[in-house]
Amino acid sequence: MLERPNMNEYHPYFERYLELVPDKGLQDILKKQQKTTINLLSNITSEQAEYQYEEKKWRLKEVVGHMADVERVLSYHLLVIARGDTVSFTPFDKDLFMTNANFRQLDFKDILSDFTIVRQCTSSLISSLLEDSWIRTGTVLNHPITARALAYIIAGHELHHQTIIKERYLINNNLDSMEKGN
Repeated sequence: MLERPNMNEYHPYFERYLELVPDKGLQDILKKQQKTTINLLSNITSEQAEYQYEEKKWRLKEVVGHMADVERVLSYHLLVIARGDTVSFTPFDKDLFMTNANFRQLDFKDILSDFTIVRQCTSSLISSLLEDSWIRTGTVLNHPITARALAYIIAGHELHHQTIIKERYLINNNLDSMEKGN
């Protein structure tokens, strides 16, 4: 079973994500999260996916695209570190990624499908790793990071955005009744 990473296994910036993740059963947590996110968003119309709760904030569809992008990047980091490479990753610019993404032109259902595929790939990677892979270390944000910390960060990042979607997009977009199944 994958144990929760110690605080010395990641940059303090990531604590905001790690603190959201329950202590046990990371693989089950990732699978449940995927179902929760898909259930949360599966009835969103294309028009509703264009909602921004504030000017200059991302549209709902862009948030979901961002979630998939970040998971791809973090999964790549996890793979490289788990395989024994001690590379130092430079930070990526989420706003640059958004500027160069075409989420605004994509259908929301396609973005949601892409997110599902990315999560399936992450889950497959995590389930395939050997026990000693989890404590291998690389560098992110000029700080040592382990493969297991990255796995927990992936889970925490999604939980972080689930909360934002519920609190800032669904309720403000009059979609809170959809979330409850009404």
